[in-house]
Parts: sequence; C-alpha cells; structure tokens
Amino acid sequence: MRLQDERGRLAYGRREGTGLEQWSRSRADRLFDIVNMLIFVLVTLIVLYPLYFILIGAFSDPNLVSRGEVWLYPKGLNFDGFERIFSNGYIWTGYRNTIVYAALGTAISVALTITAAYALARKDLIGRNVIMFAITFTMFFSGGLIPTYLLVRELGMVNTMWALVLLPAVSVYQLIIARTFIQATIPEELFEAASIDGCNHTTFFFRMVLPLSQAIIAVIVLFNVVFHWNSYFPALIYLRDRELQPLQLVLREILIQSQSSDMSGGYFEDTAEQQKLAESIKYGMVIVASLPMLVLYPFLQKYFVKGVMIGSIKG
Repeated sequence: MRLQDERGRLAYGRREGTGLEQWSRSRADRLFDIVNMLIFVLVTLIVLYPLYFILIGAFSDPNLVSRGEVWLYPKGLNFDGFERIFSNGYIWTGYRNTIVYAALGTAISVALTITAAYALARKDLIGRNVIMFAITFTMFFSGGLIPTYLLVRELGMVNTMWALVLLPAVSVYQLIIARTFIQATIPEELFEAASIDGCNHTTFFFRMVLPLSQAIIAVIVLFNVVFHWNSYFPALIYLRDRELQPLQLVLREILIQSQSSDMSGGYFEDTAEQQKLAESIKYGMVIVASLPMLVLYPFLQKYFVKGVMIGSIKG
C-alpha cells in the first residue's frame, strides 16, 4: 500500500509539473505573439502612412497641408493639382507610350532571358562557365553613359522607342535567377527521357521547360513591368520627340512648369501661392504615376517574394 501511494504521488507530481510547464510555455507563446503583432503594426504604419499622407494631401487645401493641419483625413477639398496635371494634353500620350514600352519591353526581355537561361543551364553547352562569367562581369562593370550613347547613335536608335526596350532587354540578375530555377526545377533526366522519344532541344524547351517555368516567367514579367513603368532616365537621354515621351517625363515637365514663374500668367497672386500649388501637383503626380502599380501589387506580391527566394537557392 505504501509503495502504491508513493507511485501515485509521483505520477500526480509529474502531471502537475507537465501542466505547469505547458501553461508557462503557452503564456510565453502568447506574449511572443503579442510583441510580434505590435512590431508588425508599427512597421506597417511607418511604411503605409507616407503613402496615405500623399493621398490625402493631394485632395487637401495646400495651405492647410503646408501648416501641418492635415494628418488623418483630407481638409478643404481641393482638385487644383489634378486639374493642372490632366489639363496637359500629353498626359494621355505619356500613359499610352508607357504602356507600349512596358508591354513590348517585357515581352522582349522574357523571350531573351528564358531562352538564354535554358541554354546556360544545359551541362552539355561548351564553354557555358566562360559565357556566364562574361555576362556576370557586365553586372559589375560597364562602359558608362557616353560610350553607350555613342553606340545607340551609331545603331540609329536615338529618338526611337527601341532605345528604351532593347537596351535593358536582358537583366543579368534576372538571367541568374532564371538559370538557377531551371537547374533546380527541371532535372537532366527529364530531357534524357524525352530525347529517347526523339525530342530535340527546341521541342523540349517549348513543350516542357516553358510550362514548368511559369513561376519564374511571372517573376520576370513583374520585374520588367515595374521597371519600364518607373523608368525615365533612358527616355530623358535618348528621346527628343514629345510624342514618344513616357508618362514619367510628361509628369516631370508638368512639375517643372508648375515651379516656373512663367506659368503664372496672372493666376498666382504671389510666389507663395505658386509654390503651394506646386506641392499639390507633386502629390497628385505620385498618385497618377503609382496608382496602376499600387492596384496590381497586392495581387502579385507573392511573385516578388518567390523571385527573391529563387535567387537565394543554388541549384
């Protein structure tokens, strides 16, 4: 009896200890989750509030914005900035050109990047390491702006759309992650099995590699669309015709005009009023330029994460 009582006390103690340990661990987990949630909320506010402030500032009275009275919601609704932006006749031309450049440039980039990545991923390609080294070398060293401009001029691409879509057609970074993806995802045995049935590299690429590479293709498409949509410096260097200018250059011209005293034409009472309208135009320009990307990003952000992860794994 005494032995049975001792065993019962030990079993009860173990059960009590286990329950206490679980309760303590559960409380620590809850505390950890609360701290993580608070940090997440703080970081989210730090990232999103500037975008929200630009949004409400674009629709608020510039005088109230300059005095710091606009914080949480628009005050003194004002659309002068948007009216000045959309009164420019080239705004829709800029939208059209940017869409064309983004679509055509992305198509060319995807075609060149995927085909080059597949070729460099093949182990039977003679000299592939040397070729890859030469390509990677250009990622760190380049000829510079002046030699590039001279080359573009000699090719007859100055003041043409081809200077904007062909120069950035192949990104070394995207080529590396595409090559890594193909090496890690498509095994060599798959081509060997297909070649037994008489499949060559062209057929294998179109019927096997492309369907299995939809994830990396989506990543490259997204990267290139964002790049072409936000690009302005190549257009500033190579384009002269206003009918060819992308949206970013049109918005830049509107901003410069809004800050010029020649634009007042009696509308502004003084320089202070002109500067306030210029600030309102700045907020409106950010919204006009970023709205399409902001709408698409929540639906496509997973591809950004996937592209980073693909590039971090060596196949």
